Amino acid sequence: MSLRDRAVLVTGGAGFIGSHLIDRLILEQPSRLVVVDNYFLGSDANLVAARAAYPNVEVLRLDASNLAAMQDVVTAHGIETVFDLAVVPLPTSLTYPNWTVMTNIGITATFCEIARRGLIERLVHMSSSEAYGSGRYVPMDEGHPDDAITPYAAAKAAEDHIIRSYIQTFGIDATVVRPFNNYGPRQNPGTYAGIIPIVIQRATRGLPIEIHGDGEQTRDFTFVRDTADLTVAIHETPEARGLEINVATGVGTSINTLVSRILEIMGIPDHPVLHTPERPGDVRRHVADASRLVSLVGRQPSVLSDEALFETVEWYRSFLG
Repeated sequence: MSLRDRAVLVTGGAGFIGSHLIDRLILEQPSRLVVVDNYFLGSDANLVAARAAYPNVEVLRLDASNLAAMQDVVTAHGIETVFDLAVVPLPTSLTYPNWTVMTNIGITATFCEIARRGLIERLVHMSSSEAYGSGRYVPMDEGHPDDAITPYAAAKAAEDHIIRSYIQTFGIDATVVRPFNNYGPRQNPGTYAGIIPIVIQRATRGLPIEIHGDGEQTRDFTFVRDTADLTVAIHETPEARGLEINVATGVGTSINTLVSRILEIMGIPDHPVLHTPERPGDVRRHVADASRLVSLVGRQPSVLSDEALFETVEWYRSFLG
């Protein structure tokens, strides 16, 4: 399933993980590269490098949950592979739960249906470790129960079930990639930002860092370029068809430790840190079992490193001016 000379569509391609996947896909020399993004979180700035390296990349501002529109895009561009990364993020589901759930499930159902109709050959869907909820056991393998806590997580779990149903009932060629907590340059720094950009921005502005709860909740932090690289490798691995695959380091890091490391890298280890009430729906333990990934592609992401954190810090400092 080489991507060379292949017509590829990436939904959510102007977003955080999506734009890094675009950069990685360009190295495979596809015949056509199309991005669909509604720009809820996506940004043209995330595609500057892609446009320079692949001037013919086509970017369409559309709703990926619209079946008629997506069928038109796939047909008009002769799309063979879809990487489905379009998503309304977790924090949004705490304010607009119905819209988040309906949109996210709609996106997945749309591309499953397009695959069922034989309009594409392969679908690679980006799920989320949030579908597992808090770890009943760690490390969490792909057989871990879906204990979704937030509406976002429930939608992601439902999407995975929808894909399973289409694989079993209609025989579509689909793979579910389940990344754990991604970090790196281009992660949304705005209203729905993740923990790392929030810490960097608050520290840069001289504001105290706020940690929800006691800070001992763990996450399996995965560098975004590793996720993009491994997503391509999964696409090219025939044995990955029909599977759900964790993409993670297998090492948990507490939020307290993460914040401390970021402040050390920023040269302000004594910056004030406050503990605030727990965030609704916050999972307690997230550490992955990535043995299926390793068995399929022979490698997994690197463990959270100071080098990758430094690159991330420097990107946000540049972004903030």
